Amino acid sequence: MLFARKTRDSAPERPSPAVIHELVEIAEYISHLRQEIAALRANEITRDRIPMAHEELGNVLEATAGATNRIMASAEEMLSLPEDADYRVNVEAKIYEIFEACAFQDITGQRISKVVEALRQLELRLARFANAVKARDESGVDPSEADRLGRAERLLLNGPQIGGPATSQDDIDALFA
Repeated sequence: MLFARKTRDSAPERPSPAVIHELVEIAEYISHLRQEIAALRANEITRDRIPMAHEELGNVLEATAGATNRIMASAEEMLSLPEDADYRVNVEAKIYEIFEACAFQDITGQRISKVVEALRQLELRLARFANAVKARDESGVDPSEADRLGRAERLLLNGPQIGGPATSQDDIDALFA
């Protein structure tokens, strides 16, 4: 027997029922943990989902930059059009180019939706795993993360705000009055 101990004068000792029970619980926990690790499908995440998210975001950046350049070029060309008999026709043609360039929003929305779904799947899998192993975050703040967040806050350009503008339109208009 695995747990049997033998002394010189006695028969091998059997493990106590409490020890057997504890070993069974450990074996069940290890089995459950293996199932949860398999459910993460970490290879799928690193092989498929994360590279897809990188590619889709790269495509969004390219599409956005290309559309912005087309819009700017069309607007600049509109400003330099001669005011002759064909002016309205030429301006309308440039406006249609701008409308066409603005179609990037639909494609970028689709691509960003794919990335959001990949991240949601990753979040769900990690949450399930963390719950299964009763993982708890360390207390305190990681110093490198605190530095990164502080730097990001200092460099923030105050672009679009979640939940609405940080500065009201009236305040902005007052700057130009």
